[in-house]
Amino acid sequence: MEALFKQIVKHKKIIISIFSIAVIVCAICSKFVSVNYDMNDYLPDGCASTTSLEVMEEEFGSGIPNARVMVSDISIPKALELKDELSSIDGVQEVTWLDDAVDITKPIQTLDSKTVEDYYKDNSALFSVTISEDKRISAVNEIRELIGDDNSMSGAAVNTATATQSTTKEVSKIILFIIPICLGILLITTTSWIEPILFMLTIGVAIMLNRGTNLLFGEISFVTNAAGNVLQLAVSMDYAIFLLHRFSDYRKEGFENEEAMVKACVNSVGSIFSSGITTVIGFAALILMRFKIGPDMGIVMAKAIVFSLITVLVLLPVITLYACKLIDKTTHKSLVPEFNGFAKVVYKLMIPMIILFSITIVPFRLAQAENSFDYGSSKIFNETTKLGSDTVKIEDKFGKSNTLVLMVPRGDFATETKLSNELKEIKEVSSIISYVDNAGAEVPTEYVNESILSKLLSDNYSRMVITVSTDFEGDVAFNTVEEIREIAKKYYSDKYYLAGESVSTYDLMDTVTADNVRVNAIAIGAIFIVLLIAFKSLLIPIILVLAIETAIWINLGIPYFAGNNLHYIAYLIISSVQLGATVDYAILLSNRYMEYRREVNKKEALLNTVSSVSLSIITSATILTLAGLLLGVISTHGIISQLGSLIAKGTILSTVIVLFVIPGLLYLLDKPIQMTTIKANFKNGKKDVNNENVNEEILVKEM
Repeated sequence: MEALFKQIVKHKKIIISIFSIAVIVCAICSKFVSVNYDMNDYLPDGCASTTSLEVMEEEFGSGIPNARVMVSDISIPKALELKDELSSIDGVQEVTWLDDAVDITKPIQTLDSKTVEDYYKDNSALFSVTISEDKRISAVNEIRELIGDDNSMSGAAVNTATATQSTTKEVSKIILFIIPICLGILLITTTSWIEPILFMLTIGVAIMLNRGTNLLFGEISFVTNAAGNVLQLAVSMDYAIFLLHRFSDYRKEGFENEEAMVKACVNSVGSIFSSGITTVIGFAALILMRFKIGPDMGIVMAKAIVFSLITVLVLLPVITLYACKLIDKTTHKSLVPEFNGFAKVVYKLMIPMIILFSITIVPFRLAQAENSFDYGSSKIFNETTKLGSDTVKIEDKFGKSNTLVLMVPRGDFATETKLSNELKEIKEVSSIISYVDNAGAEVPTEYVNESILSKLLSDNYSRMVITVSTDFEGDVAFNTVEEIREIAKKYYSDKYYLAGESVSTYDLMDTVTADNVRVNAIAIGAIFIVLLIAFKSLLIPIILVLAIETAIWINLGIPYFAGNNLHYIAYLIISSVQLGATVDYAILLSNRYMEYRREVNKKEALLNTVSSVSLSIITSATILTLAGLLLGVISTHGIISQLGSLIAKGTILSTVIVLFVIPGLLYLLDKPIQMTTIKANFKNGKKDVNNENVNEEILVKEM
């Protein structure tokens, strides 16, 4: 390893040239990486709702209705004109309104009131619109121009179009905020005005390499795009901090710059790799999810950490050596007080903190599993946004309404009539548009208008458009999906297809909930094995994993006790992200404790450890916390915002447990740790157990 780093510092110009070319190429490539905001695209291949959508596109040339458009103060003739205008918009495949459900040439008072009020109520018209995926944004924008801001629109297509446009702007805004904030934190916590620039430059190069190589995948998910850069910056900054702290120490010992850098790299690579590998595992565990946003984020973020490790261990040593004179010229006194006093506070509070920690484990472990969840896209935008307020207006006027499409084999109109009649008995079904309901089973198809016929019959299937008075997700919506599936199966076995946002969300719920236990178990198991190898100890990996897992349980248990819903995707991702990102702090602290424990007794080792690592941990944790807060505050996208808030809270919780609980556990379990660690070589003696008269001069100053 030493020979490798000697070659790196020897060929500084070549390395800088290689990275410069790579960054330019990746900057260009990053412009061609597209972002996908449609959650349904990430359902597993072969999923029932996905297959249904594919069959519908093939048979009818359009998908399911994915937008609701409400226009107020409009007459029926004007509504019919508006329907034609909506239909003429490029990207709008189909518009369904009252005239598709009933014969509006008859007096409206004679028509079924329940059906009429699904589409026309208090002089307001509600159109059900199907918008194609490839022209979603332009079509939604044209519809908005047509109806004006005083009228309302909602639905999956509107959600996706809005998310695409707003999140792109918000990601840029988050980056603009996070860069100066990181610089500010680093300027305060380092002792040279130039070091923060080196840190930011190094991680900035890693971020650009990661963004450019995403072109290999063609597109990435909206979650990965929004959170990826910020997470990479926040999670991997501590690798650079660890390395330069070591370099500074060796320079103070009198080593020449290049020799000091080689020694710093050799002696830091173990802890940096241990931290990096656990973070990579945390993200890589997401690859095992069947819901494809997991693999998307897992692959991209694991790749991001690998690039960060490469830039820190290859590029940072080179640019640091070039900047040594600048570092020396811009050196200043530490702006942060020493942590000797803080170490004493940790020592005094360790028993109460361990008791509190022990008390919280079981209730929060149980609580985090009992949360109420949102699964689909319908709850992404809250009422403070234009889309959220539009959704409320539509629901206040027309109630909860949701469109499902059922396709059954064409040809047996008698069976279709029985099916339709039984579906109408479901409490939540308010209307059905189908051939047997609108044209009549007894009417030959050749006598039916072609425009109506093409919407309801294909060469192979009959289509029923079912309006149900439910939200897009929740117990009532999911129970309705199950009822419709059971009735359809009764008449057609497995030869039917059911599609709709509620159906996709139901399948999404099935997929992601099944993923949770497996992904977490594999992440925990893999990280445990890495720690087992790194520490050559059985007990330390148990302590570290339990500590961080408890922080995760508390983080995810708080919403349960507060009575708040969680987006399940954020819930699922945060478990792996928090474990992978913050276990680094526990590794750093435990490594340092083991080093000191070979030289001094356990109390001195605890005090020295907390004193020496607190600044590094707090610096990294502050950056990650603020990055999460920025995601939470700036993003209007519910999933991204909630993920950011969970990252911020989770980082604080992990940091508190690492600094206040783990030192006490290492202290109290010192003897069992010795017994379960290969070649522990702890220093034992009379002062080992109850020495309260520690010479304060031996406390090691912070790095």
